[in-house]
Amino acid sequence: MTYHGGRGRGRGRPGFGSDDDTPDLPPPDPVEEQKRAKEICFTQLAAQPRTRLELKNAMLRKGIAEELAELVLGKFDKAGLIDDAAFAEIWVRSRHTYNGLGRRALAMELRRKGVADELVTEAVAAVDDEAEQDRARELVRKKLRGMSGVDETAKIRRLVGALARKGYSGGMAYQVVREELRAEGADAALLDEALPD
Repeated sequence: MTYHGGRGRGRGRPGFGSDDDTPDLPPPDPVEEQKRAKEICFTQLAAQPRTRLELKNAMLRKGIAEELAELVLGKFDKAGLIDDAAFAEIWVRSRHTYNGLGRRALAMELRRKGVADELVTEAVAAVDDEAEQDRARELVRKKLRGMSGVDETAKIRRLVGALARKGYSGGMAYQVVREELRAEGADAALLDEALPD
């Protein structure tokens, strides 16, 4: 009998292994896995505040079982390390002040991060109409400084579009743009034609 060696020898026969020769790994130690899951959460929270969903997703991406992730999140909840309401409040204040986002955009971002609807509503309500309008005016004024050679119609289109992308309602965007352009001496008749009432 001649021995030919090579891969695939003994395929399907007990005791001979498979093609990839990967040994069966023992199941992970539950205590070590829980330590690893906690470490993932602490690392995430050390970088910046996170929502419960963000922490869960971080653990799942690192191969932590969903049941264990929920167990660890429960412990973090009890210890007060996860607070989606506080996260939402800080997020709204920061993103509105520094990024100029309107309430609609803020609500969308919070929902994407897994914040519950009632917490989203409460956090976004901190930005009242006046604060939102003031921030929209600041954005328009800043953009206007770089639009000296642009015709009025293009200005209107760009400014309203910029506010819409930041999550401001159409009505507020049109109103703010109209008032800021008038303050700059834009042709009122052109504005009235170009912008709806």
